[in-house]
Amino acid sequence: MKQYLVPHLVAFLLVYTASVSAYDPLSASKLPKPEFVDTVVKDAERDREIPLRIYLPAQKAPAPVVLFSHGLGGSREGNPYLGEHWSARGYVVVYMQHHGSDAAVWKDAPPLQRLASLKQAANLQNTLARFKDVPAVIDQLEKWNQSAESPLKGRLNLKRIGMSGHSFGAVTTQGVSGQRTRGGGGAAPFTDKRITAAIAMSPNSPKNGDPKQSFGGVTIPWLLMTGTNDTSIVGDADVASRLAVYPALPPGHKYELVLEGAEHEAFSDRDLPGSRSKRNPNHHKVILALSTAFWDAYLQENADAQSWLDGKGPSSVLEKQDRWQAK
Repeated sequence: MKQYLVPHLVAFLLVYTASVSAYDPLSASKLPKPEFVDTVVKDAERDREIPLRIYLPAQKAPAPVVLFSHGLGGSREGNPYLGEHWSARGYVVVYMQHHGSDAAVWKDAPPLQRLASLKQAANLQNTLARFKDVPAVIDQLEKWNQSAESPLKGRLNLKRIGMSGHSFGAVTTQGVSGQRTRGGGGAAPFTDKRITAAIAMSPNSPKNGDPKQSFGGVTIPWLLMTGTNDTSIVGDADVASRLAVYPALPPGHKYELVLEGAEHEAFSDRDLPGSRSKRNPNHHKVILALSTAFWDAYLQENADAQSWLDGKGPSSVLEKQDRWQAK
């Protein structure tokens, strides 16, 4: 009996190992550059427009959707390296632009007043507007997915939605993906239950209160990304604030990446005022690899991606001083 089982077990292990080792979250470089469509969501209830840039994958079959929220002073045109790669990997990627905290805040201000304008825009009113932009966009995507007049007709798998963002976009992501409000009695009033998984780049813990009260009720997979020099000239979020989020999350499909030497703009595609060091080109490689494996595991239910993410896959792209943990 043993002589029969051993060779079959060996064959199974060889096939399994080959399958896992063959998974490569960065293997999109040879694919054609994804197309994108610029459009606008009109939220009549709030008399508010939400500009979008939508990256479309090559395949026409329904694809999971990834939403991305820009940082303070950004726009739908920023961070194309993420949208292009995720789309090439088979996702419809929707970049949202949030009026009131977008590029117009600094572009329309005199040069010497731009920093003050940015600081003024980082307020509660714009935070709440961002929280409400997300469900408004998802509602419109549902309509477009059913409309014969829309180029998105039948192309969206809205049962699999990823939410992501950087900086102010991470605050937005946290707010709609399970973070509780301070003094809210454990409530998470802005959480959209249609969101399946979330990635927060440069996350933020609340200024006051216990982080566990804010993040202890998160029920979906979260991936946090930050750096050892991840501070911002606007707001008082420091590295300690960013690192306080992960320990406060309940166990179960929660991940944290800390890039050695990475500043705040490591997750964006442009330098910010006050940059102190040259960019490390490996940082974008790591960000793309880990984020893609995370989406593949939790939006595509790809078993190879899950094995890569929970196994030795991350160590194949990380540098020695980078930190990665999961629970």
